[in-house]
Amino acid sequence: AIDLRGGQVVRLTQGDYDRMTVYGQDPCAQARSFVAAGAKNLHVVDLDGAKDGTLSNYDTIAALAKQGGLYIEVGGGINTLEDFDR
Repeated sequence: AIDLRGGQVVRLTQGDYDRMTVYGQDPCAQARSFVAAGAKNLHVVDLDGAKDGTLSNYDTIAALAKQGGLYIEVGGGINTLEDFDR
């Protein structure tokens, strides 16, 4: 899984946005390392989108999808059919 906040790879401590650890600045590089390790699936959470109800990290998620190699499941900020279609 990759959790995104501000385009960075992060983890929240017990869901607390004020207690965040940054694991990397390049989500695409992180995804490539997962592929190299044999991953076939990737769960991506747009934490900004989950908090504010928008597709805040859309460009980052699109870049992850474009590089291929993984089936990607996305959550956070998807609230309408238009969001889903995008």
